Amino acid sequence: MKQLFTSLLSLSLLFSSSVFSASSSDSTPNLDKIQERGTLKVGLSTFVPWAMRDKQGELIGFEVDVAKRLAKDSGLKIEFIPTAWDGIIPSLISGKFDVIIGGLTITDERSKSVLFTVPYSHSGVQVAANKQLTDGFTREQFNSRRVKFAARRGSITVAAIKENFPKAKVLQFDDEAQAFQEVLNGNAHAVAASTPKPEFDSIKYADILYLPFKERLSQGNEAFAVRLGEEDKKAYFDAWIQARTEDGWLQERYDYWFTSLNWQTQTAN
Repeated sequence: MKQLFTSLLSLSLLFSSSVFSASSSDSTPNLDKIQERGTLKVGLSTFVPWAMRDKQGELIGFEVDVAKRLAKDSGLKIEFIPTAWDGIIPSLISGKFDVIIGGLTITDERSKSVLFTVPYSHSGVQVAANKQLTDGFTREQFNSRRVKFAARRGSITVAAIKENFPKAKVLQFDDEAQAFQEVLNGNAHAVAASTPKPEFDSIKYADILYLPFKERLSQGNEAFAVRLGEEDKKAYFDAWIQARTEDGWLQERYDYWFTSLNWQTQTAN
């Protein structure tokens, strides 16, 4: 199945609904269900600049671009299903959507519950700190019971904080914006989040925030996630990621959302 998709991609670099039906339902049962429905259901969680709302309330961001292009190449409509981060994997397993395209970092623990594709982006965890609360702090001083870190609930950043600063208290929030606001308000010393949010906000709120560490707390590889056993979907998505990597489209979209602030004119804030 994977060889079929790869060869088709190499010839045309475009998917269509006919690709789904190119093989029997015995070999692609999960893809066939999507094709019959005609809509790709994508689970994601809003956090900048992966997925967020524009001034009209519509979803925009890196993940949104990726999912839309995948659906277009596949001849499918797209349906986004925003989901709280700590419930996104259980929602996938329960069948609420077909795939997670939401900056989900590959980990051994998560691999016990979901089937990951090959990586399609690479980021990491960085820290932004409140200048006034941490003035003169060394890295060691962040590892204190008196220090409060803010983070999005259920995210890889929580584990990164606990690994690097085991003595510190971790305040968890459902929304990443809430975690950053806690630090801006002076209620927490620092916030950890996936890049480039800490870098962006340290520029936007330069009078309050700064990056205390040059090195990231961790490096990560992000991938699509499907349910365990859905090898046909994994093969299809792997082939698509390979094609969009080779033609430079994924890198172009990543650079737009992660190395520039040009997109900020589209957002309300």
